[in-house]
This record gives sequence, C-alpha cells and structure tokens, in this order.
Amino acid sequence: MPIRQLSETMINQIAAGEVIERPASVVKELVENALDAGAARIEIVTAGGGLNLIRVTDDGSGIPEKELPLAIARHCTSKLADDIHDIHSLGFRGEALPSIGSVARLSIRSRTANGDSAAEIGIEGGRVSAVKPAAANRGTTVEVRDLFFATPARLKFMKGERAESSATSDVIKRIAIAFPAVRFTLAGSDRSTLELPATDDSPEGRLRRVAQVMGAGFPPNAIAIDAMRDGVHLAGHVSIPSFSRANALQQYAYVNGRPVRDKLIAGAIRGAFADVLPRDRHAVTVLFLTLDPAIVDVNVHPAKADVRFRDPGLVRGLIVGAIREALANAGIRAATSGAAGMMAAFRPGAASYAHPGPANGHRSYEAAYRASGFAGFDPSRSSQRPLDAGFANGGFSENDQAAFAAGSLHSADARAGQDEAAETLLGMALGAARAQVHENYIVAQTRDSLVIVDQHAAHERLVYEALKNALHSRAVPSQMLLLPEIVDLPEEDAERLALHSETLARFGLAVERFGPGAVAVRETPSMLGETNVQQLVRDLADEIADNDTVDTLKERLDRIAATMACHGSVRSGRLLKPEEMNALLRQMEATPGSGTCNHGRPTYIELRLADIERLFGRR
Repeated sequence: MPIRQLSETMINQIAAGEVIERPASVVKELVENALDAGAARIEIVTAGGGLNLIRVTDDGSGIPEKELPLAIARHCTSKLADDIHDIHSLGFRGEALPSIGSVARLSIRSRTANGDSAAEIGIEGGRVSAVKPAAANRGTTVEVRDLFFATPARLKFMKGERAESSATSDVIKRIAIAFPAVRFTLAGSDRSTLELPATDDSPEGRLRRVAQVMGAGFPPNAIAIDAMRDGVHLAGHVSIPSFSRANALQQYAYVNGRPVRDKLIAGAIRGAFADVLPRDRHAVTVLFLTLDPAIVDVNVHPAKADVRFRDPGLVRGLIVGAIREALANAGIRAATSGAAGMMAAFRPGAASYAHPGPANGHRSYEAAYRASGFAGFDPSRSSQRPLDAGFANGGFSENDQAAFAAGSLHSADARAGQDEAAETLLGMALGAARAQVHENYIVAQTRDSLVIVDQHAAHERLVYEALKNALHSRAVPSQMLLLPEIVDLPEEDAERLALHSETLARFGLAVERFGPGAVAVRETPSMLGETNVQQLVRDLADEIADNDTVDTLKERLDRIAATMACHGSVRSGRLLKPEEMNALLRQMEATPGSGTCNHGRPTYIELRLADIERLFGRR
C-alpha cells in the first residue's frame, strides 16, 4: 500500500483513541477547559452514564465568536506560548474538542463578558457546521451527545451506566479537591446529584473541600504536611496509620494543581507508611506538589495523567521524609473509626418489665437470691449485708462507728499522695491504668475518655522501634562470605550498584565492580543469615533503576527486626502490675508510630466520655 496522508477526521479519531477513553475522559477535558477559562461555577449533567449526553456549563471568560472555528480545530489553543516547558494551565495540547467531535455530536455555545450575544458551533462525526447566533449567559456550554456513535467498536468496551457514572463522579471529585474556590454540581439521569459548594483557597478551605469529597471522618484523622526541599514544596494531609483503606482509591496527588496518577508518588506514599501499615492496607492522602514547571514534564501522555520529574529521587525523598516526620511529630492518636466500631458493637440489653416485685420494678436482695434457685445460704442470716445494714442502731455500734471514722481518716491521708499522682496521669494522652482484662487488654482512664490497649501489640511496636533505631544508628554487622558471590548484570545496573556501594556497606552489604558487567559480593548482613545473594542484588539493581534508592535491603532488615520484636514483646496472657501497665502507656506516648503494631493493627482504642454517656442515654 502506498504512503498517503490521512484525512483530518481519521487523525482526530486516532487522537480520540488516546484522549477519549470513556465518558469520564470527556468530562475531565471539558471541566479542565472551564477551569482554564476562570470559571467559578461548573455544572455537569449526564445521561446514560455519559454515553447519551454530557453537558458542561461554566461562567468563565467564554470564547469570542470569531474563534469558535479554531476551538474545534486540531492543535489550536490559547493556553500555550512558544515554550513547551512553561505550562501553567491544565490543558495545552489543543486535541480534546476536535477528538470529541470526531466520535460524537458536539456543540459549543459561548458568550464573552463583553459580547452582546452568544454564538454556537457544532461538529458531528468530524463534519463541522457553520457558526450561528444563540442565546446564552456569559460563559460556555459544551454539549456532547451519542458518544462513540462514529466508532461503534469503542462502545463494546464501555461498562454499565452505573460504572461509567461512578467514574465520572470520581473525576469531578479528584479535580474539585485542587480547586476549592469553585462550585461543582454533577447531576445524572438517575437523579442523583453531587454538589460541592465553594470554600476558599486557604488551608482551612482546602480541608473543608477535602471533607466534602472524602467524608467528614478524614479531617479528625488527618495530619498536616508542609515541607520544602530544593525548590519543591509539598503540602496536604495524610491519615494517621490506624485510619486506612483496603485500596488506594482515596490517595489524591496533584502536581502544580494538576491531578495525576503517578507511580513514583504512589510508591513514595507506600514507602512512607511501610512501617505502620500492613501490605493490604493503604493510607488516605491528599498531597500537593508545587515546583518549577521547567523541572517536570507533563507532556508525557495525551491524557496528561502521567508526569516525569527531572529529579525523581528528590521528589520521592521529600514525600517519604515529610510523611515520616509528620507521623513522628503527630504524637499518639487513635482513629475515630475505632471508637465508632466500639459504639456499634455495644447493644443495650432489653429491659424486663414482667417480673414480680415492688412498684418501682426492683426485687429485694433476698427475693432475687431465692429466685435464682440456690440453696445452702440464707442472706437474711449473713453478717455481710452492706445494702441492708444501717449506721444508726442497726449493723454498727457506736464503737464500730468511731473505728470506721478513724480508719476513714487514716485511709484518706494515705490516699492523698496516690490521688495527686493519679490526677497527673489522667492528664496524659493515654491516662492512668485502671485494670487488666482477659490478661491482654489494659483499661485506662483519662479526664474525658476510656482507653483500651492491646498490651502485646503495643509492646511489639515499642520493641520494634528500639531495634530499628539500634539497627540504623550504626553500621549493620556483616558476615564475610567464604567465596565472593559473582553476580552477572547489565553494565548500567552494575554501575548503579557501584555508585551506591557506600550506602550498601552501611547496611552490611559489601559490593564492588567485577569487570564491565558483573559485581562481586564479599559481605552480607548478618541478620539475613543464609540468603539468595543473586536475587537480592538484582532486586536492588531494579529498585535503584526505578527510584534511585536502596530501600529493598533496608526493608528486609526492618522485617527481620519486626519478627524479632514480635517474639520478644509482652505476650498475651501475662499479668501486669499497675506500675508496669502505666510504664507501658508512658512508653507508647513517647514512641512515634505506637498507634499501630508492626502488622498495622491498632494498639489502642479511645472512647470519649460523651460517647459513653450517649450509650447510656445521658445525652
């Protein structure tokens, strides 16, 4: 077949295959255009999951009538100057509108702030209609009908209406977090409406918008992030370790205000929480990276969801370091979800009103005992009757009363010092230990809450942190191999390992070049024992190539320390003295990350006094 020039419609349909994957992709492109136009209010209406109808209306600057034909022409944009590295807008490629028009029925109606009237243009399957007058307020309304009617094969890959609507809702939420000062409304054919009122661009306003999107449970379980390194600023919020999810859908990342799904950022978040979350749990995060547009490439993919950083190691190190520092400085905090689960577990017992007894519904002490069916003991003859004995001419003589009063005075003096110490402990984060139940759970009291601590999980975290600090505060002990292990690698991988040889030596792994395409391993960390050196070195080479780090080796050593901590901590079933219980609580308060154990389970649950009173109907 001879080489020939493709038609403009065919070119746009090929571009649509990359840019327009599903209705949510159309909504994303149109909403980004509205935001670039300075809109303060954006309304989205869909039908049939977006396949039948998508309508996006904004109050932005609008498009002049003479520029409407250019708006639907390929590679025409008002957002990009001559420098591809100086991008400050969400859109810049000039592909979205012509791509949508090539596979659907598209109409654009717009009016500028100074315009006397509005104008409209349409494009159907790549065929452009003439510009005509229209009636509209300031702003732009883009209407897309019968998506993919011109490419029926694409329709076979679409999911059900509910799934497509859910994807569209997720896109709106992801964008809305980055623009809290904009009001978003999404209405679907099922009459469900997502409404996100405008807040403001302050940190408090951003957190209110995050609460609108992620629920009111996130802010009280979040830690603020604010860090700067070499011109890269990181801000946002991350959840405390005990507030996690089974998937990473609630991890939101933004680069210069652009929503992204970047593997480097996701990996950095996972690495930052590696010590405090199990592998099947994920933190809830909202992170904003702000940096010079010249050191990040957003022109990687037509959908603009991927980015490339000039210095990925800097960005990863900033994210991991900032999150770990924030977790360490946040002190000990329990997730509110734990208290909510405890509240849900409590079920008030049903009161019985059909029993014989006095008018107030209570039987006497003797009647209750006899009704139980026990024999051999008569409560009426017992000398221990605290409820029935009286103080005056009843159960106590005058001498008894005097002795009781004297004993009370002495015991009051003895308790004075204890009460003062207990009052101090009540002001601590985890309070004063009151009891140990089921030989594993410490019950503590603060001034306004009840705390239940899993003694094994808590002590496991304390031992692990102590082992880890000892492990990383000095060089890791190593063992010399009888014969050096030669590992064949691609030359570039061998070079990367050689560059990181000093760091690897600190972790007990001695690596040196052995010719152009191999390395020799002479020492390995003693903690690893017998290990597969070949696989370890190859894993390290792959990680250095991806992230420019040697965290694989560090994580292996940390896992060994975690196992040692698990076996060396206070076991379930061990009875603790009050001073031991209080000492454990004080250590937890002073240890970063002690809110979860090494396996990511919570070490304690806190129930507020107000919640307890609500359980008993006092509130």
